[in-house]
Parts: sequence; structure tokens; C-alpha cells
Amino acid sequence: MTKIRILTGDITQLDVDAIVNAANEHLDGGNGVDGAIHAVAGPQLLEECLGLGGCPTGEARLTKGYNLKAKHIIHTVGPVWYDGTEDEPQLLENCYRNSLQLACNKNIRTIAFPAISTGAYGFPPDLAASIAIKTTRDFLTSNHYPALVFIVCYDDDSYKYYDSFISV
Repeated sequence: MTKIRILTGDITQLDVDAIVNAANEHLDGGNGVDGAIHAVAGPQLLEECLGLGGCPTGEARLTKGYNLKAKHIIHTVGPVWYDGTEDEPQLLENCYRNSLQLACNKNIRTIAFPAISTGAYGFPPDLAASIAIKTTRDFLTSNHYPALVFIVCYDDDSYKYYDSFISV
């Protein structure tokens, strides 16, 4: 049984132990997934996030889930795509690895990721999907947690990229 599942939907509605927020470095809410998570979680999330002092690109921070079904939110800052020469692939890999490591450290059994950096940050979706699946598979081969990883795509086009790497 695969420990990675790809689905299309609204990450804020998933009943998992943790969801991953594709955040900005200030952790102050923004557009896309970040804004949606902050809107559903409620104002306590912003208060806790502002107390964390930000998050550099590629790193991860943990907060409570507040009004979400998820108990926790793991915030990670994906790289903005320039042209691939600013270490963007490595930074995206770090987002997944650091988020998974934080989940493992907290014994989080189920986690859901969005398609990090593929929206406003302009990361090529095929490359992002490849990095996400490879990094997650590599991590899961040597760690017991999380037991199940969801990658939640916003639309069918995004789903096709991620799903194509599951069978590889």
C-alpha cells in the first residue's frame, strides 16, 4: 500500500493530523492556500504565527490548527521561481523534507501538502511534482511517521502532474 495519495480538493477541509501551509516568510497570511488556511483557522492563527518571528524559505514551523479539522498546521515557505539558478529545486526539496521531519518529530500520522510554490510563486508544476514525490518517498522509506501523506491539488491540471509521478 502506498503511503502517498494524490487528491483534488480543499486542503482546509481535510480531517488529518496536520496540513501544510504554503506560507510567506512573515507567516502573516497571504493569498492562495495561505489566505484560505488563515481564513478558516481564524484570528488566533495569525496571533500565534506573528509570535514565531517568521520562517526562512525552505524551513518549517508548527502551530495549532484552531478552527480547522486538522490539529496542527506546518508552515513552510516555498521558493519563488526565477529561472532555476537561484537554488529553487533544493529549496523546494527542503520544504518537503523539513515539513516531514517536523511531522515525524511530533508523531503526526497523517499530513496533507498543497502543491507548494506552483501558484503565484511560478515554480514549474512538473518539476515541483517530481521533487515533492521523490522527497516524500525518500523520507518515508526511513521514517515511521507520517504514516500517510496526501498531496492536495487545487485543480485537475495540477492533479495530473502529481499523479503521473506516483506510478513511476
